[in-house]
Amino acid sequence: MNRNEYRKALQGISGVHITAYDGSGEIDANLTGKIVGNIAAAGIHNIVSGGNTGEFYSLTFDEVVRLQAIATEAADGKAAVTAAVGRSIREAVATAKHAKAAGCDGIMVHHPLDPFAAPHAQADYFISIAESTDLPVVAYLRSDAIPLADLTRIATHQNIAGIKFASTNILLFSECVRATAGQDAIWICGLAEGWAASFYALGGRGFTSGLVNVDPQRSLAIWKSLEAGDFAAARTLVATIAEFEKMRTRYNNGANVTVVKEALQIRNFPVGAVRSPGLAALDAADRSRLAGILAGWEERRPG
Repeated sequence: MNRNEYRKALQGISGVHITAYDGSGEIDANLTGKIVGNIAAAGIHNIVSGGNTGEFYSLTFDEVVRLQAIATEAADGKAAVTAAVGRSIREAVATAKHAKAAGCDGIMVHHPLDPFAAPHAQADYFISIAESTDLPVVAYLRSDAIPLADLTRIATHQNIAGIKFASTNILLFSECVRATAGQDAIWICGLAEGWAASFYALGGRGFTSGLVNVDPQRSLAIWKSLEAGDFAAARTLVATIAEFEKMRTRYNNGANVTVVKEALQIRNFPVGAVRSPGLAALDAADRSRLAGILAGWEERRPG
């Protein structure tokens, strides 16, 4: 996939696949690959391997590298594959080299979580990694502490293909879009379907999704509505996933991945529990509530 094709894929849906574990807690390559294959076959534009929905921070370096290969093989050219990298710069650079060898189309750099990270140095972090690889880079921003000038510096770097903006600071997002008007910067909604309409209205394109693991067609219907400028239709569709997404925000987002994995288990995909420090599993009441949400989706398919 050339860079123009990759940048186009970023303006679609970036689906972050889960990591399935077997009974001993190790990566289940076959089941993970099946889930990735389902996402790709549904028409999702970009598959992110090793993202937060894939439990990046509980995975070892070797596990992250293994996921890249699993995702690339399972996608089988039907979607772009973006490999997540992060933690130390040296580890991120090493992970990116494996991503290129595995045939990934780009890398996504996780926001640095060092509690003593200086705002402008965080911009340097993204740029340092972007300059170490010839794969196009997506910068995953989870903080609004970085000054606008540095955000612009990230967005306009020649090897940064897109910015996954995952802060709820909509005012800052609009300033970023204005500051890079007329340039090649692609600002992506990093807060999934529920926030996508707001980001689109301010000049964003595309969004990230964990929902695609469970119901990719519903996510695609939302994206198509936004691309058509039909915000009323998008709002109606988002309303159908509101309770699902609300459940994911429980425990300070500790249930984010848990709800997705439990939904897959309800649909007979034995993907295993979430690793600590995420919430391992839902209680019986929440699992029943989730089952009711999924049953409602089956009764009202997007169309």
